[in-house]
Amino acid sequence: MLSVNMLQAKSSLSRLVEAIELGQESEIVIARNGRPAAKLVPMDSASAGKRIGVAKGRFEVPDSIDAHNDEVGRLFRGGQQS
Repeated sequence: MLSVNMLQAKSSLSRLVEAIELGQESEIVIARNGRPAAKLVPMDSASAGKRIGVAKGRFEVPDSIDAHNDEVGRLFRGGQQS
Protein backbone atom coordinates (compact mmCIF):
# COMPACT_ATOMS: atom_id res chain seq x y z
CA MET A 1 0.00 0.00 0.00
CA LEU A 2 1.42 3.30 -1.13
CA SER A 3 0.84 6.43 0.94
CA VAL A 4 1.27 9.94 -0.48
CA ASN A 5 0.66 13.38 0.93
CA MET A 6 -1.91 15.75 -0.54
CA LEU A 7 0.64 17.80 -2.48
CA GLN A 8 2.16 14.68 -4.06
CA ALA A 9 -1.30 13.40 -4.96
CA LYS A 10 -2.26 16.73 -6.50
CA SER A 11 0.85 16.95 -8.64
CA SER A 12 0.84 13.31 -9.77
CA LEU A 13 -2.81 12.25 -9.79
CA SER A 14 -2.72 10.85 -13.33
CA ARG A 15 0.33 8.74 -12.49
CA LEU A 16 -1.35 7.45 -9.32
CA VAL A 17 -4.54 6.55 -11.18
CA GLU A 18 -2.50 4.78 -13.85
CA ALA A 19 -0.72 2.73 -11.17
CA ILE A 20 -4.12 1.65 -9.84
CA GLU A 21 -5.47 0.86 -13.33
CA LEU A 22 -2.42 -1.22 -14.24
CA GLY A 23 -2.56 -3.14 -10.98
CA GLN A 24 0.82 -1.83 -9.83
CA GLU A 25 -0.87 -0.65 -6.62
CA SER A 26 -3.98 -2.15 -5.03
CA GLU A 27 -4.71 1.01 -3.07
CA ILE A 28 -3.12 4.39 -2.46
CA VAL A 29 -3.74 6.31 0.74
CA ILE A 30 -3.76 10.10 0.48
CA ALA A 31 -2.78 11.85 3.69
CA ARG A 32 -3.38 15.39 4.88
CA ASN A 33 -1.06 16.73 7.54
CA GLY A 34 0.31 13.22 8.03
CA ARG A 35 -3.11 11.66 8.66
CA PRO A 36 -4.82 9.34 6.20
CA ALA A 37 -7.70 11.22 4.58
CA ALA A 38 -8.71 9.25 1.48
CA LYS A 39 -8.05 6.03 -0.33
CA LEU A 40 -7.63 5.57 -4.09
CA VAL A 41 -8.76 2.08 -5.11
CA PRO A 42 -9.67 0.44 -8.43
CA MET A 43 -13.26 0.34 -9.61
CA ASP A 44 -14.88 -3.08 -9.68
CA SER A 45 -13.88 -4.50 -13.00
CA ALA A 46 -16.60 -7.15 -13.08
CA SER A 47 -18.86 -6.54 -16.02
CA ALA A 48 -22.52 -6.05 -15.25
CA GLY A 49 -23.22 -8.40 -18.13
CA LYS A 50 -26.32 -8.47 -20.23
CA ARG A 51 -29.14 -6.47 -18.63
CA ILE A 52 -31.77 -6.22 -21.36
CA GLY A 53 -34.25 -9.05 -21.01
CA VAL A 54 -32.88 -10.14 -17.64
CA ALA A 55 -36.41 -10.89 -16.32
CA LYS A 56 -37.68 -12.56 -19.48
CA GLY A 57 -39.92 -15.49 -18.63
CA ARG A 58 -39.98 -14.75 -14.90
CA PHE A 59 -43.47 -13.23 -14.81
CA GLU A 60 -46.54 -12.88 -16.98
CA VAL A 61 -47.77 -9.54 -18.29
CA PRO A 62 -51.59 -9.42 -18.29
CA ASP A 63 -53.42 -8.42 -21.47
CA SER A 64 -54.92 -5.49 -19.54
CA ILE A 65 -51.52 -3.92 -18.79
CA ASP A 66 -52.34 -0.79 -20.77
CA ALA A 67 -55.89 -0.40 -19.46
CA HIS A 68 -55.01 2.50 -17.15
CA ASN A 69 -52.52 4.41 -19.32
CA ASP A 70 -54.81 7.46 -19.61
CA GLU A 71 -55.27 7.64 -15.84
CA VAL A 72 -51.54 7.20 -15.17
CA GLY A 73 -50.74 9.90 -17.73
CA ARG A 74 -53.22 12.25 -16.04
CA LEU A 75 -51.61 11.61 -12.66
CA PHE A 76 -48.14 12.38 -14.10
CA ARG A 77 -49.51 15.67 -15.37
CA GLY A 78 -50.75 16.53 -11.89
CA GLY A 79 -54.35 15.52 -12.51
CA GLN A 80 -54.75 17.92 -15.47
CA GLN A 81 -56.73 16.84 -18.49
CA SER A 82 -54.80 16.73 -21.76
